[in-house]
Amino acid sequence: MDVSQYLEIFIDETKEHLQTLSDQLMILEQEPENMDTINEIFRAAHSLKGMAGTMGYKRMQRLTHDMENVFQEIRSGNMKVQPELVDVLFRGLDALEGYLANILESADEGTEENQDIINTLNEIVEKGTGKAGQAAQETPKQEEAAPAGGALYESITISDYEINTFEKAKEQNLNILGITVYLEESCLLKAARAFLVFKALEELGEVMKAVPDVQDIEDEKFDMNFSLVYFTKESPEKIKAAIENVSEIKEAVVGEFKLPENGAEKTEEKAAQEEEKKEEKPAKQASATAVKSEPKKDTAKKTEKKNAKPAVGRTVRVDIEKLDVLMNLVSELIIAKNGLVSISSSAQNTRNDNSFNEQIEYLESVTTNLHESVMKVRMVPIESVVNRFPRMIRDLSKKLDKKMELHMSGEDTELDRTVIDEIGDPLQHLLRNSADHGLESNEERLALGKSEVGNIWLNAYQDGNNVNIEVRDDGAGINIEKVKNKALEKGTITPEQAEVMTDKEIIDLLFQPSFSTAEKITDVSGRGVGLDVVKTKIEGLGGNIECRSVVGEGSSFIIHLPLTLAIIQALMVELGNEKYAIPLGSIQTIEDVAVSDIKYVQTKEVINLRGTVIPLIRLDQILDVESSLEDPESLTVVIVKKGDKQAGLVVDNLIGQQEVVIKSIGSYINCSKIISGATILGDGEIALILEVNTLV
Repeated sequence: MDVSQYLEIFIDETKEHLQTLSDQLMILEQEPENMDTINEIFRAAHSLKGMAGTMGYKRMQRLTHDMENVFQEIRSGNMKVQPELVDVLFRGLDALEGYLANILESADEGTEENQDIINTLNEIVEKGTGKAGQAAQETPKQEEAAPAGGALYESITISDYEINTFEKAKEQNLNILGITVYLEESCLLKAARAFLVFKALEELGEVMKAVPDVQDIEDEKFDMNFSLVYFTKESPEKIKAAIENVSEIKEAVVGEFKLPENGAEKTEEKAAQEEEKKEEKPAKQASATAVKSEPKKDTAKKTEKKNAKPAVGRTVRVDIEKLDVLMNLVSELIIAKNGLVSISSSAQNTRNDNSFNEQIEYLESVTTNLHESVMKVRMVPIESVVNRFPRMIRDLSKKLDKKMELHMSGEDTELDRTVIDEIGDPLQHLLRNSADHGLESNEERLALGKSEVGNIWLNAYQDGNNVNIEVRDDGAGINIEKVKNKALEKGTITPEQAEVMTDKEIIDLLFQPSFSTAEKITDVSGRGVGLDVVKTKIEGLGGNIECRSVVGEGSSFIIHLPLTLAIIQALMVELGNEKYAIPLGSIQTIEDVAVSDIKYVQTKEVINLRGTVIPLIRLDQILDVESSLEDPESLTVVIVKKGDKQAGLVVDNLIGQQEVVIKSIGSYINCSKIISGATILGDGEIALILEVNTLV
């Protein structure tokens, strides 16, 4: 059986179990007596152990087995949860994540044994229970169990035609062993465990007979044990060790198998019965290779799937590439709809054709519903990204020696999968920034009359067609003078610029590359790699980030992201003979501005719109397009907004609002950052989509 076909399922479910372990360990640290949490951790470790064993990842299996042993002792009331235990369990969790990272990269768990973690776990068990570890405890049980169940394989009957195989085995000086395998009572996948036993035995010898037969074992038609007759050159001790190395095997009883004295003297009736069965059973009993048959695969899949149900709930995993294909089909459908709309409104089609118009309406309804459905399929709760941050804040609290708590809300807010995949690192940078730079030390907070425990908030919420994610802290806030002096020291700004810069402009300097106010470099921060990476990544996703700060009260970083990056509502505008699309989410208002109302501030054009001074941007000059308007008395200005900033984009004409499909321009054209993509209009023309964030 090729278990590599289950690798993707293993990886997905391992991620879920590791996240469960991380979440529950965080709870356990605060509530050491919480039995629900202890049971949940035990179940996750037990499932991980079984999955790793099935896939053949022995190191991962061994580590989870030792973690499971600890929680078995806690569940049994033999020991209590101590702070040092939680710390070593988190180390174990990190080691398991390391194994998973190796598996993701090469489908192999690597060679790291993590023996120090295993030794520490065993020492904690020994110290907590007063016993010499789990292995020592199990030995007497095995010795007691052997006499009770050791004779099961002795009851295996051997037929006349099978005796010849025994004689051949003796001629080859093979050991003829009887084996009885006992499974743990909690074992869920009996057939899968039996398969692993057969697989281990195949490498060391040959299974001559199984009771019950192989087909019944595959179909799980047996209790918690089965027996074998086995030919091998190896010692019984080595065979026993190989079997008991399989996960969820309680015990293997191995001994010399002796033919019953009357084995060759069967009655005629018994011989006749055996002869009748001879035609049916050789394929099932001759060798353990029968375990490799296709029905075994089906059974393994069925049982594994049944076991996985509680973990994945009612969710369905879909390959992102398949979703991209589906999205592309929807995109083409919308383009087709736009083509029909264009035909229906053209001057060439002036007749009133109700049937044609009905078809247009129907197509529009279908494409809109299909679009919404695909969007929902692509949407993923932001919880899948943020659920690893409580653990990160816990570790930072210990590393920085600061007491801090993370408060999260809006984890069920959904974002497009492509955005979700990219947003994790920026949020991690912002949280580390709040923990290191934002929050004061415990002593400083107490001196300022604040709570000793610093607070960091991570809030996500939907705002129209955007999702906002806010990272906020109740720390010292941003020291404007310190930032200004650092910028002067690095030569980022001149003294003249520093004199006229607003606080907002000075705070924005933090987003410059290699800019850091940290006095010394640590493994948490200080290298100036952080906020500039965050800004670049966010703007690459079509969003923007703003920072607000009050000295002594704290800082807040707010990320604005589009719900999706595939299909958007846009305002179509004309510049000369060319058409452009401006995302509707960035537009605030559209104004008709008289040329006489245009003023100049430091040689730049501005307008005063209801008490707000807004700079004008001549798109025809930036995009090198010849305007179709000559000496107009008024200008059409599209007011766009990015955070607190506004700008007025001067266009020649407005075409109207339209749903557009964003097509990547690709790497063939060296494109300016002003252009975020292109779309195909109903008449087949190409319209470029403007990236407003780079203009404001």
